Amino acid sequence: MGIFKAYDIRRIYVATATKPNELDEELARKIGRATAQFLNAERIVVSRDMRLSSPSMLEATIEGITEAGCDALDIGLASTPANYFAIAACGYDGGLQVTASHNPKEYNGFKVSGKEARPIGAETGLPEIERIVTEGEFKPAAKKGSVDKKDIAEDYKSHVLKFAEETQPLKIVIDAANGMGGLEIPLIFDQLPCQIIPLYFELDGTFPHHEANPLKYENLRDLQAKVREVGADFGVALDGDCDRCAYIDERGEIISSDLITALIAREVLAKQPGARIIYDVRSSWAVREEIVRAGGIPIKGRVGHSFMKAALREKSAAFAGELSGHYYFRDNFYCDSASIGLIKVLNLLSKIKKPVSEIIAPLNRYFATGEINFEVEDKAAMIKEIARKFSDGKQDFLDGVTVEYEDWWFNVRESHTEPLLRLNLEGKTQELMDEGKKKLTRLLGQPVE
Repeated sequence: MGIFKAYDIRRIYVATATKPNELDEELARKIGRATAQFLNAERIVVSRDMRLSSPSMLEATIEGITEAGCDALDIGLASTPANYFAIAACGYDGGLQVTASHNPKEYNGFKVSGKEARPIGAETGLPEIERIVTEGEFKPAAKKGSVDKKDIAEDYKSHVLKFAEETQPLKIVIDAANGMGGLEIPLIFDQLPCQIIPLYFELDGTFPHHEANPLKYENLRDLQAKVREVGADFGVALDGDCDRCAYIDERGEIISSDLITALIAREVLAKQPGARIIYDVRSSWAVREEIVRAGGIPIKGRVGHSFMKAALREKSAAFAGELSGHYYFRDNFYCDSASIGLIKVLNLLSKIKKPVSEIIAPLNRYFATGEINFEVEDKAAMIKEIARKFSDGKQDFLDGVTVEYEDWWFNVRESHTEPLLRLNLEGKTQELMDEGKKKLTRLLGQPVE
């Protein structure tokens, strides 16, 4: 179909079933029914984001769920972390969040979860849901399921605020990008002494100011300017469904999300000495070093929320962080939460009482390329060739190929969402980084935007 991805379901929404391989209400109904059937569920949590197509998509999804003989708990307009909370805290059999996360306004989709908010992805059942949908292999139900509505806002708020300590009245600019953060941030942070300066908090699925993707630097310009204008302590940019974020220091400079992982790890380890901390394969050497320095056990993990959550459970780790701005917590049902990540950062800054740039500076000790994308026809063959060419380095194949030398390292991995190979490379000096980048681009070809 091209709609079912490695971690979720996403595609351009069309109002009628006139275009093959696109997403409409009829397909949403089938996905709801197939998910309930695959999970053998009696009760499923459903919710939606603010996209223009989400109300009708949610209605169709609920129809499919009840056709399968499964009851639906409709929590309405909610962030993806709130959906996870409702599943896990209320003991439901799974959940469907209608959202396309950070994708442009034309898109919609689903994030699918099983019991305990465990992610349903390419390795945990999504292909089977796709098969049921494609083949129309729906089992008849003895009776139609029921629909209940519930407002979980106060319970969810109480849960998130459990992570807060005595925070200082810091001034924070938050760019919600007209996404679900505009609903969640006021709910959570009205109980904290911070001064929140909102940017684009109005829920608007057309994203009138910029895309809700904090990984694109052009989407951070307004936030950077506002942080400088008001003299904020730092800034935060959220994605569309409020499960991911990026940070800006008090000077308006972008902070790499892996360094935020190091900061949060420090805060987590202060309370849980010796805990395991998971970081993704793209993260700076500084992250591993800071985890060890703080008394933790660093564990490298595969990129992607389904892989990170699985590793968090398998290793019984306290925390995991990704370069993409996902932050996961064992005490949050092993799920990611932009709001809890922000609270952990606030806890740390309130104790250290230094400008964010001063705290980050010692961590910024290596030179990284950032993620560079390449279109490669035979991705698997290229990864094998890279491994052969750089066989003199220390290699692992946890996610693509990672090769480490004494003074530089790189990772090349296949994108799970796009037809690309992605390169991340870091050196102890700018010269080493540049030299390594030249070596890899000779093999991979011209980078693509």
